[in-house]
Amino acid sequence: MKNVKQLLMLTAALALLAATPTALQAAAGISGTKHDLSVKGWGTDELCIFCHTPHNSDTTVKDAPLWNHKVTSTVAFKVYDATVSPTLNAVVGSPSSSSKLCLSCHDGTVAMDSFGGKSGTQPPMTGTNVVGTDLSNDHPISFLYDAKLAGDDGALVSPTSASKVDALGKVPLFAGKVECASCHQVHNNEFPPFLRMANTGSALCLKCHIK
Repeated sequence: MKNVKQLLMLTAALALLAATPTALQAAAGISGTKHDLSVKGWGTDELCIFCHTPHNSDTTVKDAPLWNHKVTSTVAFKVYDATVSPTLNAVVGSPSSSSKLCLSCHDGTVAMDSFGGKSGTQPPMTGTNVVGTDLSNDHPISFLYDAKLAGDDGALVSPTSASKVDALGKVPLFAGKVECASCHQVHNNEFPPFLRMANTGSALCLKCHIK
């Protein structure tokens, strides 16, 4: 009888666990986050189609699979450089790779519903989520981060490879460069705002910076 009671209690506990998502499960993914545009009423309630499509994707975009959103093309970005910080050792270029795809919404110049090859009718992004086209007051992106840069700077961690800064890959590199996605993970808001890890005590910052 005791064994039957224990079995029933175990079964109930397992059922409760199955019905209650963990914090990670609840936070992972973009559903219900600011990247969930399916609730905007822009002609579809699909979740992924604003950035990706299974058919007729933009084949000129090589930095994200099956891209479906209009990409910023005519904007001249002002970047973080030596005129802003004389101690900067990196050579910062115009946004490239996946960073330019992020800026397709976050630079505030492209209608957010410009997807599927159509010109959007909604206004561009506004508010505090807009980075803008003047990136000189933001963390530099699209620069090569290698052992030479770490040595020249003297206060940077030497990356373990051309694809990641740290051994665990918490901070990835893209073709050896720091991009928006080095710190942000667009599909997972476990650590808002879409950070790759918690930044408690500047833990994320310290993956690259020696302070």
